[in-house]
Amino acid sequence: MPKRVVPEERRRRRRPTRSGRVLSGTLIVETALRLLHEHGSAGLTARRLGLALDCDPSTLYRYFRGMDELTLAIGDALIGRALRGWRPTGQWREDLRAIGLRIHAAYLAHPQAAVLTASRVSGRANELAADEAVLEVLRTAGFALPDTVRVYHAFIDTTLAFAALDAASLALPGAARRADEDVWRSTYARLPAETHPRIAEAAALLATRMVTSAYPTALDMLLASAGSALPGGVSGAAPPPPSA
Repeated sequence: MPKRVVPEERRRRRRPTRSGRVLSGTLIVETALRLLHEHGSAGLTARRLGLALDCDPSTLYRYFRGMDELTLAIGDALIGRALRGWRPTGQWREDLRAIGLRIHAAYLAHPQAAVLTASRVSGRANELAADEAVLEVLRTAGFALPDTVRVYHAFIDTTLAFAALDAASLALPGAARRADEDVWRSTYARLPAETHPRIAEAAALLATRMVTSAYPTALDMLLASAGSALPGGVSGAAPPPPSA
């Protein structure tokens, strides 16, 4: 049975831990991110968190109902970092591109956390703020409501899918990641044109491109395609607000 979460105003420690810190949900999330970076997903346990925070592991359940709820809070924190400092410019393509690249970068800065959280839906404050921002950009640009939802869906899923894919690669042990990347040079680049003519002609470009993320390219293609849904298929400055 899930443990009861104590209200925020009652769950704060009156005294600091032996290390001098006062517990908070934010501190727990930040510590969890550090443990994920140092030990991977296997290292994120209540026991390890308790040791890192110098508190009894059971204390953590005064802030989160369980480790799954903490996982959702970690994902929401990454989105919050992505949104920090972002402001709309009124140019819908530039605004969505900026949001997408920020989210992708925030996840890749914490690849172990990204692998755990990119596929989750938390319904927390930062996630809601990001969704509201994307929908607002699209509606203000003049997209009809069905097209707004369609583009929003493709935009969010593409962004998070690439974040998960690229983060999974970064989360690999260094030797394994380098071995994967080397395949483009050690195998693909050596295939003869007689048997694999298209790979052979593209080998040099493949060796360069395939070790980088395709997300910026995919994002630009998605946004270019989305523009066709606007009245007249244009993508300049925002027109008057659409009717409901």
